Amino acid sequence: MSADWNDSTPIYRQLKERVVGMMLDGVLKAGDALPSVRSIAAEYQLNPITVSKAYQELVDERLVEKRRGIGMYVTEGASEKLLASERERFVREEWPAMVERIRRLGLDVEQLLRDSGNPQGGAA
Repeated sequence: MSADWNDSTPIYRQLKERVVGMMLDGVLKAGDALPSVRSIAAEYQLNPITVSKAYQELVDERLVEKRRGIGMYVTEGASEKLLASERERFVREEWPAMVERIRRLGLDVEQLLRDSGNPQGGAA
């Protein structure tokens, strides 16, 4: 995790999204312990309450569980649950905006799909 925070979103939300990203990327798997609130707060110079708030949202969403006295752990099925919800959010929120932008710019969807495997945008 990097310590670059932006001013447009509360830090606890950014921290939560970073943990979610680590789950989606497989860095954190079911049964893995999250770093302690104190260690994250110290490492990134955050208020422990900020870290606790991010972790509590993950608990509320049943992505992590508190184990009294030993820490927070990623729950079974958390990555599958996240993947399903992220896919649904993408299709509902991001994809329509992309389609509109593609249309507005007069881009050819077939060409974009062909070029997506080639970073230079030329023929593969």
